Amino acid sequence: MENEKSKVWYQKISNIIFVVICLLLVPILIMNLYIMVQSKINKDKVPNVFGYKPFIVLSNSMETKIHKGDLVLTKMVNPKTLKKEDVIAFRDAENTVTTHRIIDIVEEDGEKYFITKGDNNSAQDKNLVEFSDVEGLYIARFPSIGSIMNSLAEPTTIIIVFLGITLIFVIGFSISTKKERERERQEFLEFKKMREQQETKEKNKNSKKSKQNK
Repeated sequence: MENEKSKVWYQKISNIIFVVICLLLVPILIMNLYIMVQSKINKDKVPNVFGYKPFIVLSNSMETKIHKGDLVLTKMVNPKTLKKEDVIAFRDAENTVTTHRIIDIVEEDGEKYFITKGDNNSAQDKNLVEFSDVEGLYIARFPSIGSIMNSLAEPTTIIIVFLGITLIFVIGFSISTKKERERERQEFLEFKKMREQQETKEKNKNSKKSKQNK
């Protein structure tokens, strides 16, 4: 009985771990695939999901607020609504998306620009940020998820993960089926044993009756 209880406990823990892994990996894989497809369709635009854009942090310029390898989530907003101290994602001179803080807003030739700086940098960014370069307002970060997504973006990794999840399902189904068959076999053996005992009792009873009649 103790052995059966420990098996049930172990099985529950294994199921919980498996569900947690699936809940973490599957959404990331789906998001990665969606972003990859959108990037192919619109090569000049950063993919967004319902007005939100995810970006992987590639440097430590915003530590300790944002770390390298984090996934940051930004919301598409009207650049005119942005103000000092807001953290924004924007395209820099190399057309790379950077996430820095607005430290000032200046006007030149009737046009407004943002002066930005990484919290961990000693100097402000060299180039002014135009309104049209703004990709979104920073609203949240997911620690280390960016590094995981980078790894999962590799075709080989995607194939391995899908095969791994499929293999786990197959193994789990096989174990479950085997246990079910074993349970049914045990129930059949117990039923058979019980029938044999009943038949033996009936034979003994009939044998006693015949002896008494004699």
